[in-house]
Amino acid sequence: MQKSKSDIDRRRRRRRRRIQVVIIYSAIAVGLAWFFELQATTTVIFVRHAEKALVPTDDPGLNEAGKRRAAELARQLVDADVVAGVDAIYSTAYRRTEETVQPVATALGLPITSYDVSNTATIMDEIVKEHKGKIVLVVGHSNTVPALIGNMGASKKVPEIDENEYDNIYVVSIPWFGKTKTIRLRYGAPYVPIPAD
Repeated sequence: MQKSKSDIDRRRRRRRRRIQVVIIYSAIAVGLAWFFELQATTTVIFVRHAEKALVPTDDPGLNEAGKRRAAELARQLVDADVVAGVDAIYSTAYRRTEETVQPVATALGLPITSYDVSNTATIMDEIVKEHKGKIVLVVGHSNTVPALIGNMGASKKVPEIDENEYDNIYVVSIPWFGKTKTIRLRYGAPYVPIPAD
């Protein structure tokens, strides 16, 4: 018994519709995956530069304790993301900040991008926009790190950083939707406050 031409045409149309539906759903799934990947959480890790040398006074590098702390920072952050690690590094243009992140930059093969501390709001907007969904390391100073974190919409209650306090790591998570979160961790030799007289 031969199939009629209309049965064959009907089956072809059904098969074509199924293929079209599969293609449309696949395109939607790829589009949604791409959209959500672009909207992924951005993580910015803030540290203050490590212990600085006493000389020269105008732009000192790190002392031995600072070099040990910088090496510890690299140990902590090279594998921060189990897939790729830190994606970008920002530093002020001072020896002590650049030397603090140099071990991380060297280990990951990343350049150190300089930023101007005089405009913390603008620089943080640029960093978040440029590195959306990535992990960014930003090194600053005791008087700039709390302001940088506050200008991201993160916690405005970051405590002041003491002159001899170098062991803070602030991890700020910026989701594409929802509240920005700040976590403070410690690394290297612990800070011990000097009692007031």
